[in-house]
Amino acid sequence: MLSDYLSPISNQLIEEVNSYVDMRLGSKIAFYTKKNFPELKNNVSIAIFGVCDDTGAINNEGAGTSFFNIRSELYRLYAGNWHLQIADIGNIKKGATQNDTHFAIQEIISFLIKNNIIPIVLGGSQSLTYAMYRAYDNLEQTVNLVSVDNKFDLGQLDNELNSRCYLSKIVMEQPNNLFNFSNIGYQTFFNAQEEIDLIEKLYFDCYRLGVVNKNIALVEPILRDADLVSVDISALRKTEAPANNNTTPNGFYGEEMCTILRYAGISDKVSSLGIFEYNEKLDDKKQTAQLIAQMVWYFVEGVNFRIKEYPFGSKKEFVKYIVPIDNDTINFYKSNKSDRWWMEITNNKFKKETLIPCAYEDYLEANNQNIPERWWKTLRKLT
Repeated sequence: MLSDYLSPISNQLIEEVNSYVDMRLGSKIAFYTKKNFPELKNNVSIAIFGVCDDTGAINNEGAGTSFFNIRSELYRLYAGNWHLQIADIGNIKKGATQNDTHFAIQEIISFLIKNNIIPIVLGGSQSLTYAMYRAYDNLEQTVNLVSVDNKFDLGQLDNELNSRCYLSKIVMEQPNNLFNFSNIGYQTFFNAQEEIDLIEKLYFDCYRLGVVNKNIALVEPILRDADLVSVDISALRKTEAPANNNTTPNGFYGEEMCTILRYAGISDKVSSLGIFEYNEKLDDKKQTAQLIAQMVWYFVEGVNFRIKEYPFGSKKEFVKYIVPIDNDTINFYKSNKSDRWWMEITNNKFKKETLIPCAYEDYLEANNQNIPERWWKTLRKLT
């Protein structure tokens, strides 16, 4: 029973939600209360839970102590014209050890994903991303991880797991199910040049904050190909999110982060989301709680409008464009439903066609006889 790992929602929040009018989001949520655990199978599409563990939250002790304000701000928002059912299944309390907390996360996320339920995890240290990744071990699939963060958080493999070194353990430790890692919003002066070079050497994708600021649509194909999305609140500007000890003057604006979360929601492939490093004791006038609530709202909005394209749909629903480049060709596919683009890789060790999300700009680049960077990097990982 999942309830063995979780504690129910507080009576104070339930009383607050019960006072809302019918159109508020809170009136449409199935809650884990002291009297009842919601029925999840067959009717729930999204499950929200918190992880009250700040272990490894470097320079942000107290992160994840409480998510009351986030829930309060989220559930007072008005719901969209949504057809999906959401459950709030409470919180994982801090375990006696870090491994205890991680085991509970893995069990819950694995169960939810197997039942086609998308978990939204509120944390706690971003090192909890490692536990979310490990939840995929029993799902027999490779994982594409996208981190929205101003740092790569590589660190050293022999360091104790924390928010600054979780990625090295994901990359190096067995079983290794990671196919691709992408970072959105890194700031060069927070990352050693050796780490930047290593990211490139591993053919991972990374997008500087300034590049995304100029054209945020560039990250949509990255999120369309993601399985797990991890958001560090320190990727936001301090003026946007004061409830984090590591936010700085530069970072994403709130509306940019909401756009990123909507892209993640629309993706047919994203199966879990984590939002980490919220520190309620630093939250001036609940500003950060309000922003996180809106981020979750936009993610749910995106999930509601998923249209089940690749890898779920048929190529018959796409228009094929063949682009000759030197002595080879790249096949592009444009969806008749959404006008989104994919490009095809055929020469790989799996001996089968692979479609990867791309942008219209990649098609134009190929027409100018330049191989798109994402096509080349993916080919190198497949061969």
